[in-house]
Amino acid sequence: MEMEPSPSFLHKVKTFLIGRARNLYDPGIFRKISLIAFFAWVGLGADGITSSCYGPQEAFLALGGHHYLAIFVALGTALTIFVISASYSQIVEVFPSGGGGYLVASKLLSPSLGVLSGCALLVDYVLTITVSIASGADALFSFLPSEWYSLRVPFAILGVLLLTLMNLRGVKESVVPLVPIFLTFIITHLLAIIYGIFIHLNEIPETVAATAAEIRQVQLEIGFFGMLFLILRAYSMGAGTFTGIEAVSNGLPILREPKVRTAKRTMLYMALSLAFIAMGLMVVYLLFRVDLVHGKTLNAVLFETMSVNWGTTGRFLVLVTLLSEAVLLFVAAQTGFLGGPRVLANMALDRWVPTKFAVLSDRLVSQNGILLMGAAATVMMLASRGSVRFLVVLYSINVFITFSLSQLGMVKHWWNDRPRVKGWITKLCINGVGLVMTLTILISVVVLKFHEGGWITLLVTGSLVAISFAIKRQYARDSRLLNRLDDLVPAAELAFKESVPGAKEGEIQSPPKLDPASKTAVLLVNGFNGLGLHTLFSVIEFFGGTFRNFVFLQIGVVDAGNFKGASEVGRLETQIKSDLDRYVDYVQKNGYYAEGVYSIGTEVVDEAVKLTTDILKRLPHAVLFGGQLVFSKDSTMSRWLHNYTSFAIQRRLYNQGIPVVILPIRI
Repeated sequence: MEMEPSPSFLHKVKTFLIGRARNLYDPGIFRKISLIAFFAWVGLGADGITSSCYGPQEAFLALGGHHYLAIFVALGTALTIFVISASYSQIVEVFPSGGGGYLVASKLLSPSLGVLSGCALLVDYVLTITVSIASGADALFSFLPSEWYSLRVPFAILGVLLLTLMNLRGVKESVVPLVPIFLTFIITHLLAIIYGIFIHLNEIPETVAATAAEIRQVQLEIGFFGMLFLILRAYSMGAGTFTGIEAVSNGLPILREPKVRTAKRTMLYMALSLAFIAMGLMVVYLLFRVDLVHGKTLNAVLFETMSVNWGTTGRFLVLVTLLSEAVLLFVAAQTGFLGGPRVLANMALDRWVPTKFAVLSDRLVSQNGILLMGAAATVMMLASRGSVRFLVVLYSINVFITFSLSQLGMVKHWWNDRPRVKGWITKLCINGVGLVMTLTILISVVVLKFHEGGWITLLVTGSLVAISFAIKRQYARDSRLLNRLDDLVPAAELAFKESVPGAKEGEIQSPPKLDPASKTAVLLVNGFNGLGLHTLFSVIEFFGGTFRNFVFLQIGVVDAGNFKGASEVGRLETQIKSDLDRYVDYVQKNGYYAEGVYSIGTEVVDEAVKLTTDILKRLPHAVLFGGQLVFSKDSTMSRWLHNYTSFAIQRRLYNQGIPVVILPIRI
């Protein structure tokens, strides 16, 4: 028998770029890959923090020259941040294992509204990546020569590819190197805001008087309600500022134990820093009377105006500040890469999207989800040509669909559970106020920006919802067929018993001994079910008494559903042993030698090939058998939704000269 081939060149490249496979049996694996509150603030909070680079700008510009009204928009923005953060802290308490918008809407409202929230989140996370990187490119090219501006989009696409690669390595590996950049951003922006306000302290009376005068002037021009509409419009246009707050509740599974306490601390860090920076920037825009300059962000104009008399030192500080802003905007795309695959995995476990999105790579990350998010963001970047103003319109709508559904679900939860929850009125009020705020912003943004591209978001999200329902129907149909297969098991068991010479009703034979010289059938199974038993019965039917030894091989797949702690992996291992024992007992009872072999891992094919090679060293006359479902009505969708693991294993083992027989099981 040929030895296992050495790793291929591509495998070596993958290991170099992404890293070696993680050991699931390492007792400290969950601690090693989880994030403490500080790192979570960097990885999950960067999106919220950096939304201050474009949210306040959009709100300030939407005032149309009535800049003193920015004070009211700034106060409303800060209040909204604290309300949404408080409401999501309550969601974390109710859903301690992960309470993203998809799960909240699914469990507290309905599965249909859950899939709407999930699809909205997926589009939102793709746009998170696109907006963040496009904004980063804008900030970076704000202080580069203008003739380089045409390279902005290719540079942004390169950023998407780089972050995709970093996230394939793992969550912690993608966050830790970014800490210095994150802290530089926070420190420089805090100092700039404090300095900007401090040097204008003596102008406060004049600012108050000017604000009062502008209020009177605007009321004379467009009336009181017109002024309210103007403020509300600016407030809604700055809705991008609030995006990213929900990321902590989506990212609970990657947080350090105790997860709820870590999540609430992360949320507090995020709310305080985002509220101060977003509100502070709008106030400082007003104090320095900044205006938009082509090819520059408002922040770039602000920092240049602020440091105009500082000479070389000022130019250097502006460079550091804008560079940290640009790079951190790239970092903010992390939220999309962390949250998007998590939502995909949760939806895959519920069969709204293909189950392959719940699979983890050997680095214990949702590789398929990460690749999909990266590819979708690249397409969006090309389609929008990296236009931040256009992308923010698309971005703001979807995040508030999820916000509103989550708040509505929590309001319903507190009302239904009011007899059992202490202080339910306060909790209901927090989520109720959050519902009013987020729903108001959602309606405002949809109405104001529908014809400017908002309809695209609604169309894409609606299409995703329709596709999800079609996938769910297909899985439900296939599940009914599989249940019929399981219903045939008792009859098939009886037929098998009658085909075994000497196996009489009720007779229990002593377990036969292993004869290595006899032929051995190695059966790939996935639980004690109709598929596995029919594979066994087919071997007996087609090959008669050729095989005297049976080895049942099962791979316990660690996916997003059971990768929540060492105890979950332990339960998976216990279940696999129980399933294999049932096969072994059944076959031994009918006069054959049998044993069970299993492995726990993230990749079925790799683990199955490794175990099969080991079995053949002990039992050289072994043949691997795998069952493959054949649907009576085959379709492109059914082929796309179901895996063909047996064929993949067959291809791998054929290269080593190992025979594999695939038995069709028609349902």
